[in-house]
Amino acid sequence: MLNGVIIKTYNSFYYVQTAENVVSCKLRGRFKKERFSLLVGDRVEYEMAGAGKGIIEKILPRRSMLRRPMIANIDQVILTFAAVSPNISRILVDRFLVLAEMSELDIVLCINKIDLADSCELQSIVDHYRAIGYQVITISAKAGIGISELRSLLYGKISVFAGPSGAGKSTILNTVETGLTLVTGELSEKIGRGKHTTRFAELLPLSGGGFVVDTPGFSFTEFNDMTPNELMHCFPEISERVSDCKFSTCIHSHEPQCAVKQAVLAGQIDEQRYQTYLTILEEINVNKKRF
Repeated sequence: MLNGVIIKTYNSFYYVQTAENVVSCKLRGRFKKERFSLLVGDRVEYEMAGAGKGIIEKILPRRSMLRRPMIANIDQVILTFAAVSPNISRILVDRFLVLAEMSELDIVLCINKIDLADSCELQSIVDHYRAIGYQVITISAKAGIGISELRSLLYGKISVFAGPSGAGKSTILNTVETGLTLVTGELSEKIGRGKHTTRFAELLPLSGGGFVVDTPGFSFTEFNDMTPNELMHCFPEISERVSDCKFSTCIHSHEPQCAVKQAVLAGQIDEQRYQTYLTILEEINVNKKRF
């Protein structure tokens, strides 16, 4: 039995990347009867059924799964923001971080366009997130700054890039891996196409090993599937104080003797981060009432 990883799906065909090439595979009939959803990123075992063609016989256990879009076996999410043009928003960074935390993936915060930024303002943002415990790298895709460090983080892993429009994700990937030729936002405007030109999720192989995910307009925007308890554990500085609250049902908004609120007052938890927590909590509660 041969094995590989599914790098894309199209019209009931599954394209399996092996050590040597890509094999176009169909799924064995019994999986269709079980209504099993085979995802990009799944590792499979298959048998050859002709030149460049195969039949998938076994789907190996998943170690992780990204919810939106659904991709299996992701190792890490690279949350990508521009330092300027558009200016980085800590509120937006925090919202992306929450949903990345919910996916239970390793997180790298990548700040692009640092050659255009005020170094003091940028350093304060970097220090802020590193103090919380996040890994932060600063780069300039166009100037080639920090690209070697980014490559070392990507090689040997399956990574997904997420972030708002204008962060330069496609430019970064084109710089990291010569030959990807992803359509950038600037080029999309020139040729009259939308900025998000990918129609389906696909794993793109890296020369140093591993893959990056190219997805259709991939971003974190909604909290529909989240509960208040899940939310509090998506803020590391809140999560570590949950057990210190007097009431086990505390959601850290209005309750007395709340260790989280006390930490905010003492300056141990950033006030703006806490306000973002409360805003998302309200969105979750409103959504629950709606349904």
